[in-house]
Amino acid sequence: MTIRLTILCENSAGVPFRVIGEHGFACFIETPDGNYLFDTGQGFGIVQNALALNKDLRSVKAVMISHGHYDHTGGLPAVLQLRGEVDVYGHPDIFAERVWSSGDQSRFVGIPYRRVYLESLGANFRLGIGLVTVGPGVLLTGEIPRRNTFEKGDATMTAILPNGGKSHPDPLKDDLSLIVDSPAGLVLVLGCAHAGMINIIEYALEQTGRDRIYAIIGGTHLGFSSDEQFAETLKVIDRYRIERIGVSHCTGLPRAAMLHAQLGERFFFGSVGTTLEI
Repeated sequence: MTIRLTILCENSAGVPFRVIGEHGFACFIETPDGNYLFDTGQGFGIVQNALALNKDLRSVKAVMISHGHYDHTGGLPAVLQLRGEVDVYGHPDIFAERVWSSGDQSRFVGIPYRRVYLESLGANFRLGIGLVTVGPGVLLTGEIPRRNTFEKGDATMTAILPNGGKSHPDPLKDDLSLIVDSPAGLVLVLGCAHAGMINIIEYALEQTGRDRIYAIIGGTHLGFSSDEQFAETLKVIDRYRIERIGVSHCTGLPRAAMLHAQLGERFFFGSVGTTLEI
């Protein structure tokens, strides 16, 4: 059996039959040793899209949460109601209280459900900060060191600390990515890449002892990047000979178009229904 990654939730629908788009991200991973789910979108499309794309959410061996934002975790109750008891991997900070602010607008953007409620539906939370092997060839990065000077935090995000204080911008230490070890090489699945795509790439290579990545798929957060960060990202894609780049969600259409212009056939858009087979 090949390894197959299918986008279940994303801002746009990439196939014409029975799927819906929503602001968010979820990816279904099929491997010879079992199926896994990375993120759950907002919750509007996860079940409908899984049915339409013939992906059985009841089969997943584990659920992984990239970070504690509503558009990556809102579908978790629907998944749990289908799957029942299952391990849910993530970072200890995923339940942080989070607020997005811009001008005179402010909205809560954290996980929209209490931990005890999700546990009552069957979530067995396995939270940690280090690299963890979730299954054969399936690893969650753990906390990503922020090492360069140009991948900066999102100024619109604020975290409310347990003592009532505020951390601005929100450091989003819980931003994790998925590593799939395939016959073609490493595949990185990004939720939103708040830690910075370059930081994530270099940390994944360091932790696995590899020198290249076959493919990257998911939200790159380049829609919020400076010109310097975007230029450096292109250099890193070439430096590590990354063959496929499938962008989603927070990449933004202008940056996606620029990536397509630069990368040509190496580029694809990771909308709902998009599949990467290795």
